Amino acid sequence: MLDQVARHGLLDLRIQCQGDLHIDAHHSVEDIGIALGQAFWQAMGDKKGIQRYGHAYVPLDEALSRVVIDFSGRAGLVHNVSYKRQHIGAFETDLFKEFFQGFCNHALVTLHIDNIRGDNDHHIAETVFKAFGRALRMACQIDPKAQDLIPSTKGSLA
Repeated sequence: MLDQVARHGLLDLRIQCQGDLHIDAHHSVEDIGIALGQAFWQAMGDKKGIQRYGHAYVPLDEALSRVVIDFSGRAGLVHNVSYKRQHIGAFETDLFKEFFQGFCNHALVTLHIDNIRGDNDHHIAETVFKAFGRALRMACQIDPKAQDLIPSTKGSLA
């Protein structure tokens, strides 16, 4: 799924993780979200010139998901995604939310993730991660009309 984020977000993404997989994947998945969030927090700096907001709808066969992100400086996650099964392959589906929570808490973004429809759990997960990558890409783009401005009426997004 991280490959989908990188491809649809047009990101150069290399992640290496050595976790306690002999126990379970929870800490590793959460830590990857935390590390990616910290990388975005650092990369965005004062956020001068960025679009700030991003959104994407992504379909895959019967599944459709929407992701909306705000580089607000405030961590918040609304995650409206349900899976029919506890696992997709060997991966526990409840860990998807843990990844996004770790990302939000450390990128200091507000993130809304909604699966609008879908029957196949793999399709649902894939639409979420593709939409997340596309929403990130949109929010991080420089607005050519506001290159020197911080996109906030308060003057900062800290």
